[in-house]
Amino acid sequence: MKAFRSLRWRLQFWYGALFAIALGGLGFAAYQVERRAAQARIDEELQRKVIELLGSLRPAQGPPGRDQPPPPRLRPPPGPEGARVPSESDLFEEGDRVRSMYFVLWHRDAPRFASSLAPAGIVRPESEGAVGVRQRGVWREVFVHPAPGDCVLVGRSVEHELAEWRRLGLLIAASSSGVFAVALLCGWGLAGRVLRPIQNIGATAAKISTGNLAQRIDTRDADSELGELAAVLNATFARLETSFAQQARFTADAAHELRTPVSVILMHAQAALSAPGLGEEHREAFGACERAAQRMRRLTESLLQLARLDAGQAAPRRAVFDLASRVTEVVAGLRPLAERRRIAIHVELAPTKCLADAEQIDCVITNLVTNAIHHGREAGEIHVVTRREHGHSTLTVNDDGPGIAPEHLPHVFKRFYRVDHARSSGAGNMGLGLAIAKAIVDAHNGTMEVENRPGGGTRFMVTLPET
Repeated sequence: MKAFRSLRWRLQFWYGALFAIALGGLGFAAYQVERRAAQARIDEELQRKVIELLGSLRPAQGPPGRDQPPPPRLRPPPGPEGARVPSESDLFEEGDRVRSMYFVLWHRDAPRFASSLAPAGIVRPESEGAVGVRQRGVWREVFVHPAPGDCVLVGRSVEHELAEWRRLGLLIAASSSGVFAVALLCGWGLAGRVLRPIQNIGATAAKISTGNLAQRIDTRDADSELGELAAVLNATFARLETSFAQQARFTADAAHELRTPVSVILMHAQAALSAPGLGEEHREAFGACERAAQRMRRLTESLLQLARLDAGQAAPRRAVFDLASRVTEVVAGLRPLAERRRIAIHVELAPTKCLADAEQIDCVITNLVTNAIHHGREAGEIHVVTRREHGHSTLTVNDDGPGIAPEHLPHVFKRFYRVDHARSSGAGNMGLGLAIAKAIVDAHNGTMEVENRPGGGTRFMVTLPET
């Protein structure tokens, strides 16, 4: 559910959910209002028919009481007494018969009397006194008890109305779905418009995180609280740029100033070692000084190179060259170093053109192959491969050493970072070679990755843009 973690998707989800609830509630309310209004019209029509039917019925003549007349009763169905019940033609018009309108009479214990259109299975309502309404499937019925034991029921089919209500429900659902879809599209566009300043802030921050500290957030379209946030971030980025520039200048100045005294120390140590009659104790002391001076010189050169890369003073002088030919030259110069550890270097070089600074790429190749020689298995093998893949030039360096622990892999390109045991400093490494190589590749808009090989060892992969 990576997409749902997006702020835009969350806004769209909640907006859509609330709008769907509101739209569904309005549609349901409209459907219920229309249905109840139609049912009320049907019930009113049936009640009028009940009144007409009651008015057409003659009450039976029972023996009058001494104090009051007997209550009116419905005349029973035609029988020996000759009473008459109204026919359908007396009560129902043509439109009523089209709607399958019918009536049913019950008189005490006498058999019921039903019109010809009355459906089978009608049972006598149990309630007494008040007018009642009931729904039986597609039949709507109104009934009344004018006297104890008597019941008059009038009903008709509402199948047509039920179909109309279904069509109304489908129409409301379809209309609501259409409105909901349009609202979602509008909401998606509105959410994108609202979040565009945040996206611009994120894009600018991503560029700054790659080292482009000169980038600033465009505040022209962010005139709300986001504009205030963008202004604060721009001020922060400006201070960061100033701080990094000062740090880079300090590192470059310090490295530059250290070159001269280190060179003097190295010169005097070498001169002392070459002097005749030097005792073994003094020779060992001057040798230690020379080795320390050599290491300090390499450190100052690396720091100066990194400072120049950070300050943009070592911008690549891009030119088209064959990556395979540069690898061949660098590997030829490093074979004596590999032979000291009895390591065989195998190359598989496919001609591939790339647009880069050849001298800086030589530095990358040198660092990667030297790293493989120092940390590979003694009497082992190193494989260097170049090829063209997906419109890019790739360089791969594989060694068969102990590999790198997974917790250290994300940090191998950090400055002065050395992995214990597998990446010891016993060979004089200072943890800057891979950092320099990574900075050079980044300056060429390329990528550098590292991974452990399944069979053991480490694989470094460099991807550079082609011509």
